[in-house]
Amino acid sequence: MPRKRAESSRVRAYTVNSIFRREQIVAATNINRVVITGNLTRDPELRSTPNNGMSICSLRVAVNGRKKDPDSGQWVDKPNYFDVTVFGAQGENCAQYLSKGRPVAVEGRLNWREWEAQDGGKRQSVDIIADTVQFLGSRDAAPQSNGVVESDVPADTSDFQEAGVAGGGSKDDDIPF
Repeated sequence: MPRKRAESSRVRAYTVNSIFRREQIVAATNINRVVITGNLTRDPELRSTPNNGMSICSLRVAVNGRKKDPDSGQWVDKPNYFDVTVFGAQGENCAQYLSKGRPVAVEGRLNWREWEAQDGGKRQSVDIIADTVQFLGSRDAAPQSNGVVESDVPADTSDFQEAGVAGGGSKDDDIPF
């Protein structure tokens, strides 16, 4: 009998070790995902590749962060600017329907590139290659004073039920505790 317990604990230890090894492999994989929401700083620029004519749309998105000013102690907006590249039909839609100031949500991956400038110096940049771009707000709506733009998609309230006004002091309405 004791011998079986020893074997089962060895098997159990082996199983735990193999799971641990699998977790190390999974944990070592790289994740390159980014999600941002912000406003376009300029109109989209559409171009196409000379080889196959694939559409490429370039966007620049400003995303505001907040930081505390060390001198005044006040919270101030700190803009971050991101270059976004959108390919194919989605890029064509961006060029057609988006314009400067329009809020967007972008989900994609980071892409680092390096090149040699005309002055001979090396340049580098990190861009976002978009998988999806969501158009937020309305095309015609101007931002309100708080920066919020109303959505051009109406809310569907057909499944909402009207709430009745609470009665005053009925014995049935009492909470039993």
